[in-house]
Amino acid sequence: MTVRFGLLGAGRIGKVHAKAITGDPAASLVAVADAMPAASGAIAEQYGCAIRTIEEIEAASDIDAVVICTPTDTHAELIERFARAGKAIFCEKPIDLSLDRVKACLKVVRDTKATLMVGFNRRFDPHFAAVRAEIDKGAIGTVEMVTIISRDPGAPPLDYIARSGGIFRDMTIHDFDMARFLLGEEVAEVSAMASVLVDPAIGKAGDYDSVQVMLKTASGKQAMISNSRRATYGYDQRIEVHGSNGLVAAENQRPVSIEIASSLGYTRPPLHDFFMTRYTEAYAAEIAAFVAAVSGKGKAAPSGEDGLAALALAEAAVRSVAEGRVVKLSEVAG
Repeated sequence: MTVRFGLLGAGRIGKVHAKAITGDPAASLVAVADAMPAASGAIAEQYGCAIRTIEEIEAASDIDAVVICTPTDTHAELIERFARAGKAIFCEKPIDLSLDRVKACLKVVRDTKATLMVGFNRRFDPHFAAVRAEIDKGAIGTVEMVTIISRDPGAPPLDYIARSGGIFRDMTIHDFDMARFLLGEEVAEVSAMASVLVDPAIGKAGDYDSVQVMLKTASGKQAMISNSRRATYGYDQRIEVHGSNGLVAAENQRPVSIEIASSLGYTRPPLHDFFMTRYTEAYAAEIAAFVAAVSGKGKAAPSGEDGLAALALAEAAVRSVAEGRVVKLSEVAG
């Protein structure tokens, strides 16, 4: 079975998913929709797909699934529309910035029995997935502490900052999902600190650019997340999991993994410059997993419920910073 896709949104992440879809022999990109004709036209020309409206993709009999890459405030409505239209749905994170809106959306997904997968691509990174595999094999015993470092090479434009929902909902949400993925238990308590250290304009826009979060499960397992909007040395993506019998870690990746030795010492090439190249394999594996789920060969995961859980952790972090205290997840999750 070839899964036939409609792509909603032809911006930066839309281009990433178009590449992943067209690179999968079990998938085909039938159509793209975007409010900007130049954006949809570029993808249509590159991959030979049609340009259609969202309404045309919704009604199309030659499209089985959609990938939603539109602005966040459109995600929930589009999920509901395409669930009712009988299409399988892959949606970039987050489903919405409001927990209540996400819950209402997921009810429609359940009622229509739609297939929904949320775009937490880092679960599919071969290095991070290998860490999880070692945990599952018992290589480090019982997980006790998780450390996640995620630092962007630079801050996004201020107009994006203003509509992003803030660093916890936009950036740290990936790390919240990764923490749940690695801890193996749900988080019970959240403690967060946040500062503006990179650009005062980010603070004036009502956001932060440097945050640290501590998560704790009911049994006492811990996860520490470190985020910054500035890493002058490249896209910094590392995880470490400490267990009762040892440790497993995934280090930073480079486009070229070599080491040069000279009289000046040992040097290595720079890190990847951002997520588009660092997570190329993850995006391909993510779409392959979604295709398998649509074809009845697997489960759609991360699910909408995973998206809801990560957003709840973001909400708890926002409250922790605002009130200067540890926040129990039960206070926000309901």
